[in-house]
Amino acid sequence: MKRIRYSALLMTLAGGIAISVGSVPPGWGKSPQLSIAMVTHAPPGDAFWDIVRKGAVAAAKKDDFKLIYLADPTASKEAQLITNVTQQHVDGIAVTLAFPAAESGAVKTAQAANIPVVGLNAGINTWKQFGLLGYAGQDESIAGQAIGDELNKEGAKSVVCMNQSQAEASLEERCSGIKKSFKGTFQVLYVNGMDMPTARSRMVAKLQQDGSVDYVVSLSSSFASTLVDAISQAGSKAKLGTFDVNAQAISLIKSGKLQWAIDQQPFVEGYEAVDMLWLYLTNGNTVGGGGPVLTGPAFVTKANADTVAKFTNRGTR
Repeated sequence: MKRIRYSALLMTLAGGIAISVGSVPPGWGKSPQLSIAMVTHAPPGDAFWDIVRKGAVAAAKKDDFKLIYLADPTASKEAQLITNVTQQHVDGIAVTLAFPAAESGAVKTAQAANIPVVGLNAGINTWKQFGLLGYAGQDESIAGQAIGDELNKEGAKSVVCMNQSQAEASLEERCSGIKKSFKGTFQVLYVNGMDMPTARSRMVAKLQQDGSVDYVVSLSSSFASTLVDAISQAGSKAKLGTFDVNAQAISLIKSGKLQWAIDQQPFVEGYEAVDMLWLYLTNGNTVGGGGPVLTGPAFVTKANADTVAKFTNRGTR
């Protein structure tokens, strides 16, 4: 059978995009094109989530899905987006369970409408409870514990973990994981992630107030350069590590201003979530054997920064 190609269709939506591109796999014929939605808690302009979306787009092209991508960083609005795509009768939904209590009703409504739902990125401790078909992402507690072990190895004595969104379950799990394995003094500093100047000022004040802090951990690479500035302004000798990877983080690692970054491979998260739905919708498959499909953690340091840089430069890592 000849491969049937479709021209790309890009359509701007309120808070998202719809994409329809790809080719029909051999044996599938000209069956109607399926539509799926990906609903995340991504804040506007966050580079990490751009990579998640790129992964989802790549899988949608391969699988010949129409992909609707929507995002909102607030609990009630993310839940409403799930309700909206359910009412549009999409064929499948991929969702981040960043706010499980707020999203529970919307997810149950989608499932009651016989729409398969998978999870990605946030919700590793709740996706089974919600009855999701699968989950792609990092175990945030395990990632945090890996950082705690690394801090112990480096001889850190006093650590501040900066959390930019107190209500977000996955971020709480990251800090809790560090605390679980780190043997020194551990503190969490909560800031407003939507107000970068104030976040910087709060960290400066914290470091000036407590000169014993010798390591700062950021929960997002988007804050790495801000924390480099904060450490410098405070006159602190604290070292810096971060969760997540982007081109700026790689540059900071190579310059020695950032010691390491934890890579959870956001491209893979977006890609695998879409592919899980494709496998289920077209062949009744599930993956993971009842467990999550783990995409991390892995450390990026000076030793492997050049290798990873090849992919961050093209915006897929």
